[in-house]
Amino acid sequence: MSQAVDLMVAGMGFVFVFLIILVFATLLMSKLLTRFAPPEPATPAKTPRAKAKAPAAVDPDTAEAIKKAIAQFRSRHKK
Repeated sequence: MSQAVDLMVAGMGFVFVFLIILVFATLLMSKLLTRFAPPEPATPAKTPRAKAKAPAAVDPDTAEAIKKAIAQFRSRHKK
């Protein structure tokens, strides 16, 4: 049992040391990148796009076709 505890402590110790080294390596790489990386290019300001306008009136034949299509769809998909 003592050997199992020793192995567990050694394993957890190695993992902890590895994670500490990983944190410091990440911090070091971050500092190096911010120092030596080229500056970020300026992004142009976004201009609002004009919204597409809907037609003022729908042709009566088109409206009737839409009504029939909706009725047909609803009759086929009743719950």
